[in-house]
Amino acid sequence: MGFNVVTFEGELADKKAYVEKFMREFMPPENAYPQVIHRAMHYAVFNGGKRLRPILVLESAQVVGKDLTRALPVACAMEMIHSYSLVHDDLPAMDDDDLRRGKPTCHKVFGEANAILTGDALLTLAFEIMTACAELPGMEPRYVAKVVRETARAVGSLGMVGGQVLDLELEGKDTDFFTLKTLHSKKTGALFRACLRAGALLFGVEDERLQALTRYAENFGLGFQITDDILDVEGDEKITGKPVGSDEKKRKVTYPSLLGMDEAKKLAKSSVEEAVESLNVFGAEADFLRNLALYLLHRRS
Repeated sequence: MGFNVVTFEGELADKKAYVEKFMREFMPPENAYPQVIHRAMHYAVFNGGKRLRPILVLESAQVVGKDLTRALPVACAMEMIHSYSLVHDDLPAMDDDDLRRGKPTCHKVFGEANAILTGDALLTLAFEIMTACAELPGMEPRYVAKVVRETARAVGSLGMVGGQVLDLELEGKDTDFFTLKTLHSKKTGALFRACLRAGALLFGVEDERLQALTRYAENFGLGFQITDDILDVEGDEKITGKPVGSDEKKRKVTYPSLLGMDEAKKLAKSSVEEAVESLNVFGAEADFLRNLALYLLHRRS
């Protein structure tokens, strides 16, 4: 049976709903004192996100045969890290965006200072939640520590933060394919990689299955970024929730601007094919991950 977009979108929606059922349990309530920071944190997290990163953590745990419910704290923590990064990316000193998923960005609603503190609070909370995994019955603290270290490396100066620095430095400048790929492997790909490895590392899985998930993550991350760049040119603003052509206005180098649209689409397709092929070590248990990669070629937001 071939890939069916509508069927898969329904499955993706179910997994998103499952994650969101638990997200609020890991966050302080909106009315906790001081209220402004907690309202801002909820605003940043519950803003219509796809929840791909927590889903990837849970799928990783599932494909290596482990109880995915035990990975829920790490999964939700990854989404908080992602949310923090978006709040900071949108700041006037960074990308200076007014809209995020069709809604005013955090700094537009709560002010720039509170938006900075919101990102700080979400990142800090994420690591608090991750370390709590060590207290769950049957969990090995040393494996939890590996996940924390892996995540910290992925989002720090050698990963996501470093990628954002490169993004700012290269704005309005010519660049080559290697530099662009390096930028996005850090800014976007590093967290995807950490998510897919975390679901295995959390249970001490470090064999060929971890290697397969790592290869999948690297190709998935590249495919995701290329299709994101394509949507910035060809997407529907009502669906993407952000102005079409924003990268061009900010003079950002993208895969379509560097390679041309046709070549960018070819590269996206080959990245997806390599992501799917990397999962050959798994059976039907990895079908969702295979279909998720294929879905990148059909995504609208």
